[in-house]
Amino acid sequence: MTLGYHVIAEYERCDREKIDNEIYVEKHMKKAAELAGATIVKTVFHKFAPQGVSGVVVIQESHFAIHTWPEHDYAAIDMFTCTDKMDFKKALEYLKEAFECEILSHKMLKRGVDVSKKIKHV
Repeated sequence: MTLGYHVIAEYERCDREKIDNEIYVEKHMKKAAELAGATIVKTVFHKFAPQGVSGVVVIQESHFAIHTWPEHDYAAIDMFTCTDKMDFKKALEYLKEAFECEILSHKMLKRGVDVSKKIKHV
């Protein structure tokens, strides 16, 4: 049994100004969630000084989260959902274009696999 799907994405060689702009990042993270088929509940984004943006798009199905390092032209994005109906590929490619990133790599983890087995704490 799988309770959720967690995509971990690495975006490299991104446009520094775009990934350091809180309003721009929020707008495109919301659009990516919509393109994936998610239902947006709420967003929270924060601009750091001197640089960087962190934020989360809370979705009915779970969340899309981002943290950027403009000084390294890099963004880390997590997409988690409790449904297998989400179209992560659309969201991943959209963000690559929106942030003008040259390199995108990602992996998907199945979450809650074998959740019925008890974990022994030591």
